[in-house]
Amino acid sequence: WSLSRVLVGFCIACMAGVVIGLTMGWFPCIRAAVMPIFNLLRPIAPLAWIPLAILWFGIGEKYKYFIIFIAAFVPFTLNAYAGAIHVDKQLIGAAKMLGASNPQVFFEIVVPSSVPSIFSGAQVALSNSWMTMLAAEMVCATEGIGWIIIAGQGVNDMTQMIAGMLAIGIVGFGLANGMRYLEGRCLAWNN
Repeated sequence: WSLSRVLVGFCIACMAGVVIGLTMGWFPCIRAAVMPIFNLLRPIAPLAWIPLAILWFGIGEKYKYFIIFIAAFVPFTLNAYAGAIHVDKQLIGAAKMLGASNPQVFFEIVVPSSVPSIFSGAQVALSNSWMTMLAAEMVCATEGIGWIIIAGQGVNDMTQMIAGMLAIGIVGFGLANGMRYLEGRCLAWNN
């Protein structure tokens, strides 16, 4: 349950954060419209959204997905934005000199040049998603690793609580290594 929740929230945050970050970095009008709102909401911790998320979505799965989305959205957006604004200006100038249109420059230079930065954000986003999922499960869930720990606390079962904590560490370690492996495979050209 825990992994599926992280996967859903992480993937939605990836799609939204990368699109918004890249467009903010490349289009000044979008940056001017979105950046002030983003900077206002960015410092709010994902856990602070839990009461509102429960009010908006109820105590089912949707509120957990929303909290995980919030935790992963900020790193994806910031890193995609950083990748887009730090693209080599000489590459852009050369492409435009050779007749490339703005959409061609965006999709053939800006997006590929931003991928290493996006993967850096993905590492942070995955870690944030995993930690936030645990908190969301501890607040209101009937299954998952967070629930296992809280259920163990409820009956004073230290073995169950420690088993849950070990599972958190083992799965978190596996997720981090899996992301590094995926980054190495996808960015072999960057090494």
